[in-house]
Amino acid sequence: MDVDLVRLRYLAAVADHLHFGRAAAALHVARPTVSRALLELEAELGVELFVRPSERTELTPAGVELLEQARLRIAQDDLAQAAPRSDDDAPEPFTIGIMPGVTVSKWTRLWADRKPDAPLKVVRTDVENQVSALHAGIVDVSFVRLPIAQAGLSTIALYAELPVVVVPKDHPATLLDMVTVADLVDEHLLQDPNTVPEWRDAAATGRTVERRPLPAMRTMADAVALVAAGIGVVIVPQSVARMNHRKDVTYLPVVDVAESHVALAWLADRTTPEIEEFIGIVRGRSAQSSRATPTPARDAGARSAEPAAGRSRASGGGGGAKRPAPSARKPAKAAPKSRRGRR
Repeated sequence: MDVDLVRLRYLAAVADHLHFGRAAAALHVARPTVSRALLELEAELGVELFVRPSERTELTPAGVELLEQARLRIAQDDLAQAAPRSDDDAPEPFTIGIMPGVTVSKWTRLWADRKPDAPLKVVRTDVENQVSALHAGIVDVSFVRLPIAQAGLSTIALYAELPVVVVPKDHPATLLDMVTVADLVDEHLLQDPNTVPEWRDAAATGRTVERRPLPAMRTMADAVALVAAGIGVVIVPQSVARMNHRKDVTYLPVVDVAESHVALAWLADRTTPEIEEFIGIVRGRSAQSSRATPTPARDAGARSAEPAAGRSRASGGGGGAKRPAPSARKPAKAAPKSRRGRR
């Protein structure tokens, strides 16, 4: 493992634990080793990765951006433990697409343990290409955020995430424990309203100010920086908010926006043995049984008769607050009412 990858692993551990001491313990190294390595990395890159001074451990926007790259590098490195091959003998890698906020390191590690001679590649997808990458043959399987165009696909629903609104730390809504879209209709939503249909529909009848054009944004980190500047708000899955968190923003649950459902998708007519193996890993099957039973094509909303324990294991690889797929949960209690924040 090269030294840069060691530092990236240190960065990811600190981001996961939000504490240098706990990260060092998880890495089985001394805390000063982690601190020194990350200070050297900051000096090398010429940026600050952590907010200073701060009462708690937080990433800067530059740290968040590097963390995304680090997670991809780490996932790929976890799978690069096979013996070196010549270019002529090297097999095509099994390629996984992942949406922002979805963490797959648990499953890629299991793949490396079970198939050390089978290389695996992880690529980042977005709303525009999470499905088209499958049809184009760019990825073999894709961790997608529903809903998607499911024609020709097989899917397995994995877990659901709470939607949250990211607001500045001094926003009136921070007086509440949770909000509704009615509380947010006059906010400048820094995303396509069609991505949050509940807000779009409520704003169509309840908005009292004219909607402004969206400012230039390339990444979610850019959008969160605009939130911090008081330009607007974003409504995203909790794992995405957490991944892009910074000290001058916070996030609150939006109780009447549909949860974000994460599923594993692949082409129904290309269910290869490798895809079956990966499905078995995600569903928590043992190495002896992961390919015992072919996985039929089905809609993401359909549930199989698998034991609940298998489903709960499958939900353990992503980020953010997760819940099992809808039918695996008890009926939710009515959410407490939120009151309209003062503008």
